[in-house]
Amino acid sequence: MEQAVAECVSLLGAVTERDWEGVRAGRLEWDCRRTAVHIAEDLIAYAGQLAGREQDGYSPFELSMEEDTGNADVLRVIGTTGALLAAAIRTTPRDVRAFHPYPFRSANRDGFAAMGVVEVLLHTHDICEGLGLSYEPAPELCDFVLTRIFPHVQPGPTPWPTLLWATGRGEPAGRAPVTEWRWNNNLVIGTERLTLEGVTPAAAADLSTVGDGGFEWIEGGPVDGTRVGAGLVYKQYEDGIHRPEWGMYVLVRREDGRALGAMGFHGVPDETGRVEIGYDLVGGARGHGYATEALRTLSSWALKRDEVRTVVANVERGNLPSQNVLARAGFTQVAEDPGHLAYELREPGEG
Repeated sequence: MEQAVAECVSLLGAVTERDWEGVRAGRLEWDCRRTAVHIAEDLIAYAGQLAGREQDGYSPFELSMEEDTGNADVLRVIGTTGALLAAAIRTTPRDVRAFHPYPFRSANRDGFAAMGVVEVLLHTHDICEGLGLSYEPAPELCDFVLTRIFPHVQPGPTPWPTLLWATGRGEPAGRAPVTEWRWNNNLVIGTERLTLEGVTPAAAADLSTVGDGGFEWIEGGPVDGTRVGAGLVYKQYEDGIHRPEWGMYVLVRREDGRALGAMGFHGVPDETGRVEIGYDLVGGARGHGYATEALRTLSSWALKRDEVRTVVANVERGNLPSQNVLARAGFTQVAEDPGHLAYELREPGEG
């Protein structure tokens, strides 16, 4: 956040004597001055959401500039509001979420950081395009944004052109123009004792190696199955076929905020409405009903979607605990082979 704001203020600070109000900001309807004010408005709004722990809507305030405020003063306000958002991000616990309308009505501190950074990057670009300035932010800032709130966008050879294309500002070779776009904060689904937190490509990349994905795990976690699953999620992201709500969820215990396993889908539902689910738990979390609780909730969520008619699970023949979890969650065994048993859970009314 601080790096993005510092780059913006430094670059635009060299042209504050120019007429910003008389120049349109790139492809936007706004002029450069209005666009700069908008950056500050977004940063303070996001800081307010996190600091106030807003749950049901935007905090009811707005930013206004004093009369006769110059361009340099607007940049000062961008610096101030950026610092406030950075402070809110630093002091907000990892598990706290606040209201943001798209797409699932909430975002965590990583999401607000990414949204703040992308507002700064894109609108600095818009202003620079209007004023005829050259601008290319640090690649790590673009990668930070893409792997957190653009999980549905296939990464390109370089992150800045990819971000510009994903937001309707560029037309790289081989990619159709984007006319409508949205970012995508991760989905969170609650149960009585757990929070199922959607895994972003950034978290998946970390989990697939030796990292913790940004979660505090109980002793023994994450297990190998979680790391393998995270690697598959990141591979789908690289291939451009990742759809975040049909990816992996980390199971976080509400009482202490610690992760104890993972559950997720192997991909999007097929043309017949079938989607496959899998899961694992750290050894110390087994035997407490966590897997059953999460499986019931995530399967129910899936079956409420129009594109799903059947949730499928395959389990090794010798894995009796997992078979018991499926049975308790309402799944029925439908097939078997020498090594595996197949289970299904159908939407109500399906035979």
